[in-house]
Amino acid sequence: MGEAWIIDAARTPRGIGKPDRGALVDLHPQRLMATVLRELADRHEVDTEEIDDVIVSCSAQVGKQSRCIARMSALAADFSITAPGITVQRFCGGGISAVNLAAANVMSGMEDLLFAGGVEMMSYSRGVDKASADADNPELRQKHPLFTVGIAADIIASEEGFSREALDTYSAESQRRAGVAMEDGAFDRSLVPVYHPNGELALDREEYPRPGTTLEALAGLKPSFADTMDLPFHDTGLTYGEMVSLTFPGLEVEHRHHAGSSSGVVDGAGGLIVASTDYARSRGLKPRARVKALANMGHSPEYILNAPVDCAKKLLSKAGMTTDDIDLYEVNEAFAVVPMKFMRDLDIDHEKVNVNGGAIALGHPIGATGAMLIGTALDELERRDLNTALITMCAAGGMAPGVIIERI
Repeated sequence: MGEAWIIDAARTPRGIGKPDRGALVDLHPQRLMATVLRELADRHEVDTEEIDDVIVSCSAQVGKQSRCIARMSALAADFSITAPGITVQRFCGGGISAVNLAAANVMSGMEDLLFAGGVEMMSYSRGVDKASADADNPELRQKHPLFTVGIAADIIASEEGFSREALDTYSAESQRRAGVAMEDGAFDRSLVPVYHPNGELALDREEYPRPGTTLEALAGLKPSFADTMDLPFHDTGLTYGEMVSLTFPGLEVEHRHHAGSSSGVVDGAGGLIVASTDYARSRGLKPRARVKALANMGHSPEYILNAPVDCAKKLLSKAGMTTDDIDLYEVNEAFAVVPMKFMRDLDIDHEKVNVNGGAIALGHPIGATGAMLIGTALDELERRDLNTALITMCAAGGMAPGVIIERI
């Protein structure tokens, strides 16, 4: 089996994903993805006729984000018409899966040059995508009642004993770390400015973070998901609270997550170039890292958010490594409880996890986040002169993709 080399990574800044505000809201999502694709191709003088595929993740594949946004973004980036595209769906985890599929195609020997990543404009998709995770299938719902991710986060925090204060402390630290990272230029190598079609600058910096966030400010926020418990649980005749009680007998759910301990609603796109060793050498492309292991994992769909721990174990087993062999971890901060449980269950120090903050501070553009996290991990390995990083994230349906990368 051949090696898959990561040649480079790039991403847009994350813009606030609210329809009434946010620097990117008036742009087409294809333009965001095309901005990243074009930047990567130009940096390395890639002949786009030689691209075997463009693999792009997008979670809400509706309206402007529907059809094959990968192919349309490649065309919008002025890639050769011979460069095909395919759009993938793994909810929040799609950005990692897109890169992993590209790596697997290269490692199999079937393809040599792929662009992979993801895009999501939540300012747009949250207004048009009304489908539930189970696509409104009542038969499946009887087998696996899928709650909202916020309720799932509170279920896990209550069951696992993560206090509101602990969650808030973690969240304040995420904001602080993101602020330091921005001041230190930690994101500069990957960050690509986005322009309007008329050439005017739309955004060249992170728009969402609030690095001055204090623990006291977070303590004053109202829990976000308590009111949902009184709403009808689809067409079951039960409320969310009643269905939770049936699914988790005896569990008293305390609502501990809020806007400050949940991932931010943002717009953005990210991508990477993945190539075979022979192709890269023949074109003078210098690799930054290799894919050492990739994996996917499922867990109880009712919990939704718990699969990253098992995915990390699977990755480490595939790579013949232990947690001590990993220098940095990126675990998506869908909610504060996700990385906190990850660190506790695997006995990993916070000094190695999400060292530049995460989605609580920076935002989570669903289909794009995974590709962004891989790029962030790679940039930070180089900044700290370290070697290996493990990247994973939860996804709806109780899934988690993951990857271990190693610097070259």
